[in-house]
Amino acid sequence: MMVNGGGLLDQRKDIVEMKHANKVRYVRKPIKKKYRSYKKTKDPKVLRQLFDSCRQVFKGPGTVPPHSDVDKLCSILDKMRPKHVGLSKSMHFFKSESAVKGAPRVAYTTIYQCDEFSICIFFLPANAVIPLHNHPGMTVFSKLLVGKMYIKSYDWVDHHPMPMPPCSQLRLARLKADGVVKAPCETEVLYPTRGGNIHEFRAITPCAVLDVLGPPYSKEDDRDCSYYKDLPLSHGEESESDNLRWLEEIGVPENSKMDRIEYMGPQLIEFKDGVYIC
Repeated sequence: MMVNGGGLLDQRKDIVEMKHANKVRYVRKPIKKKYRSYKKTKDPKVLRQLFDSCRQVFKGPGTVPPHSDVDKLCSILDKMRPKHVGLSKSMHFFKSESAVKGAPRVAYTTIYQCDEFSICIFFLPANAVIPLHNHPGMTVFSKLLVGKMYIKSYDWVDHHPMPMPPCSQLRLARLKADGVVKAPCETEVLYPTRGGNIHEFRAITPCAVLDVLGPPYSKEDDRDCSYYKDLPLSHGEESESDNLRWLEEIGVPENSKMDRIEYMGPQLIEFKDGVYIC
C-alpha cells in the first residue's frame, strides 16, 4: 500500500481541506469527544518503540533489513492495537451500520514520513478495494489493526521455461497468499523480490491497516506504483503447480484514489535533534 506517488492517493487541496467531512469520521466532533476521553489512558510507548526501531532498521533506498531487524519490527507491530494509534473499535466507522453509500473509497493518514521510511494507516470501508499493485525496491510491514479482509499477493517468476505469450504486457507470477485475515493477527512482511510484493486488499468488514514502508514510494527516485490484473494460464500451458498466473500491467484504476485525513493519535513532535512522541 502506498501514500506517495502513483494513483493510490489523491492529495488534491480540496480533499485535504475537507478532512472533517471524510467517511472515516476520524476527526468529526462526536468522535473527537470519544478520542479526548481516550487520551487520558492512551499509551504512546509502543508507537515510540516502533518509531525508534524504524530509525535504526531502515537505511534508505537499495537496502533490505536483515532478518534480525525484521524480527525486531515484527515483535513490536505484533503488540500494536488500535489504541496505540488513537483508534477505538467504538468509532462509528468500524460499526456495521456505518455502511458507505455508493462506491466505498479508501482513506489514509500519515503518522510519520521521511526519506528512509513512512508509517501510515489505511481505512477501508466494507467492500472497499486497494487494487493489485507493487512495491518496487521496498520492504513493507502490514499490520491489520481492526476488521476482516481478503488478501491476495504474488511474487514474480523470473526463471521459468514457460514461453512468454505474444502480449509483452504479461509477466509470470506465483501466487503467494490467497485468503482471509482477521484482526488481531500477526504482521505480514513483503520484500522487494519476495513475500508477496504485488498484493491486493478487499475489506470484508470496515478495516484499519497499519503500514510501515521502507523506503516510501517516490516518483522522483523511480519508486512509483504499477497496477495489474491477474489472468489464468491458458489451456495447454503446463506449470509445476496451480499457483502460476499471468499478470498484466494496467493503467491507474479508478478505485485506487484515496482521501487523505488528519492523524489524531499519539503525536510525533519534531525537534532539531530528534522526535518526541506524546
